[in-house]
Amino acid sequence: MTNAYIIANVKVTDPVQYEEYKKWSSAAMQAHGAEVCVRGGQVEVLEGDWSPDRVVILKFASLDAARRFNDSPEYGKARAARQGAAVMRMVLVEGV
Repeated sequence: MTNAYIIANVKVTDPVQYEEYKKWSSAAMQAHGAEVCVRGGQVEVLEGDWSPDRVVILKFASLDAARRFNDSPEYGKARAARQGAAVMRMVLVEGV
């Protein structure tokens, strides 16, 4: 089975409200077996003009598992809490 990764770049616009999102997204990650690989650590651009804000990388057992997390009621609650608190850019990538 191939692992899958959700990679996100998050521009936080309301840090106080974003804390509520983090609480609910953490619960959703735990409920869906996500392994947190990166969550908001220091970023250093090595090449190109990409200037990421807050980077998050989650590892899942499969593409289907990652999709179930993203489509889940648990993550839906987190997504609702994030409205107005951040701009999310997120992709799902198949691993090797």
